[in-house]
Amino acid sequence: MTRFKAALFDLDGVIFDTEPQYTRFWGSEFRRYYPDRPGLEQAIKGQTLTQIYGKWFSGPLEAEQAGLTARLNAFEAQMDFPYVPGTAAFIQGLREMGIRTAVVTSSNHPKMQNVFRTHPEFTALFDRIVTSEDIKHSKPAPDCYLKAAELLGADPADCIAFEDSFNGLRSAMDAGTTVVAVTTAHPAAELKDLSHFQIPDFSDALDLLGLR
Repeated sequence: MTRFKAALFDLDGVIFDTEPQYTRFWGSEFRRYYPDRPGLEQAIKGQTLTQIYGKWFSGPLEAEQAGLTARLNAFEAQMDFPYVPGTAAFIQGLREMGIRTAVVTSSNHPKMQNVFRTHPEFTALFDRIVTSEDIKHSKPAPDCYLKAAELLGADPADCIAFEDSFNGLRSAMDAGTTVVAVTTAHPAAELKDLSHFQIPDFSDALDLLGLR
């Protein structure tokens, strides 16, 4: 029986393979505002909207935030939310072993409503869902993972966390969890220093991670 009491999951790029869709959206927006800075959509992976606005849409571009938010909300309302392969079965397997589960995401409540509408079964997979509204300091600060562990009644050392972004991995590591990098956004070689394990998806992950 595994020693972990709780499993904590980032959302985009971990549970759902949505990163290609966000890359297209932000690529289009950055080409509009920063045509001389190609590739910025890659640099913002794992950042909250507040962090993106603070760095790239402040000062003279602050007035653009409202329109950008409206476009993002419309985009998310029609997004697909395909599961990363093996995710649902993996989480169900953990729960059958008595391991509690939580989502730890920088997404907000309106985004989560889109998820719930697309996947009515989603809430049955998790004991708690921590969103951007629940914490003061976003990733890479460890607050969200510490909050999730507290809500599940587990010490962070007894938690295993799954992340795909640099900021998310730093957050989970600094919280003191065992960290698994899901290589949907970056190759494993780039994530080794920020994680204890690396997996491409959740197919056979229970065995690969020695959880059963």
